[in-house]
Amino acid sequence: MLSRKQTPPDSPWKEKEEKLLHYSKSKEPNLLMTILNNPHLRFGAFVFVFLSAWLLLLLFWFPPKITITQTTTPNVVEALLVPDQDTQEQPKSKCEDPSVSVYVYPLPAKFNIALLDRCEALNVYTDMCPHVANHGLGQPKPNMGLATSWFATHQFIGEMIFHARVENHPCRTHEPSRATLFYVPFYGGLYASSKFREANLTARDELALELVEHIQSQPTWQKHNGKDHFIALGRTAWDFMRTSDGPDFGANVLLNLPAVKNMSVLTVERQPWQGSNQFGIPYPSYFHPSTLPEMLTWQTKMRGATRSYLFSFIGGPRKGLEKAAVRNEFIRQCGESTRCFLMKCGANGASKCHEPSEVLKVMSESQFCLQAPGDSYTRRSTFDSVLAGCIPVFFSPHTAFTQYKWFLPAEVSEYSVYIDEKSEASKRIEEELLKIPTEKVAMMREKVIEMIPSLTYAHPNASGLGFKDAVDVSLASLANHVNNLVN
Repeated sequence: MLSRKQTPPDSPWKEKEEKLLHYSKSKEPNLLMTILNNPHLRFGAFVFVFLSAWLLLLLFWFPPKITITQTTTPNVVEALLVPDQDTQEQPKSKCEDPSVSVYVYPLPAKFNIALLDRCEALNVYTDMCPHVANHGLGQPKPNMGLATSWFATHQFIGEMIFHARVENHPCRTHEPSRATLFYVPFYGGLYASSKFREANLTARDELALELVEHIQSQPTWQKHNGKDHFIALGRTAWDFMRTSDGPDFGANVLLNLPAVKNMSVLTVERQPWQGSNQFGIPYPSYFHPSTLPEMLTWQTKMRGATRSYLFSFIGGPRKGLEKAAVRNEFIRQCGESTRCFLMKCGANGASKCHEPSEVLKVMSESQFCLQAPGDSYTRRSTFDSVLAGCIPVFFSPHTAFTQYKWFLPAEVSEYSVYIDEKSEASKRIEEELLKIPTEKVAMMREKVIEMIPSLTYAHPNASGLGFKDAVDVSLASLANHVNNLVN
């Protein structure tokens, strides 16, 4: 900001001399001259001026302390407890896992950040410009708490967040010779979604083929033929597995390329039967904390949440005979139950379904959250429900159990309920949930809340987190997997 040059004020002594001169020219005697001519009055005036000046000095030099009263709003208290990361220097953290040393390929911009130049065309259904902001976190949601932690994050943007986190990760190395993992930061999901309606298959596959050609030309690829390389994708594996003899749903061929099959692929949904080199990673939710106190504060809040509803369902109808029947049945059961909160998405409920505060409000008031498969097996809603401390209810093993083995407890009954969607029990969900003892429900909910840190993507600028987030867990698990492959 430009400021006007300040001119020094006239000396107070000069002002006093001018006033004295003015009064001395007056024909009538005045009070000031009387004081100046009387030594006793002059001494008293001096003492008065001295004490007044001393009092003013005390007031300005030692201002009274401001205390926070009970009327302070919760958001203000949180802001005081957790200073804004932009205004407080973050402590430098060290790599805590000696098995993890990740090198980030400096890819040509066309494979990642240059794609953002046309952000409005990255998705055939949605303008992605608001969503690619802030390293993929999206638009901040200050109404939900600390402004630097809550964002309206898009469900298919995880590859950008993962990239930003690894760029600033304490286990990153800039020396390829010291690396145990080689990260290829390709924004494959954003590219795939921008080409879903591309009839020209050559154009649809072009960037994927160019990526493979570029990576295979690197000396670091040759050592293990790519077995120590990995990519992270923000969309499901199905969007990258088009075959020549199968139906064309708009996918490209990235994951079917021989070179990529040598790599490890991190994706929000793996192909359960053919994805032996694919590993499920969480969908990003809305919470991206920078410090341990932020995480602990949220977990405490979820432990104390009043859960007035037995279960809830957030979703809308789906196309296709089988999917439509399952969804419609869940919507019917929830709508007819006084113990269920139904947030129906679609033409009338779409706005609330895409508002983070509305989604988490419903889930944090529910004991169980139904996770019916949607267009594919997995749902971002699974991770929203965990964030809200709501026990997920699954109807297919491929919604979570076969997907996220690096992140979820081996004993699925510790944190979830499974009801086969084709069983008779799926027709009486409320009755099945009421059978679970109160003590068991409390134990399951505590387990869910304990899982929140490892399923959360921390803020990319965070340093010295104090907990392991989804990226930390991914890198550690991947390092172990790669070590077994190459050794």
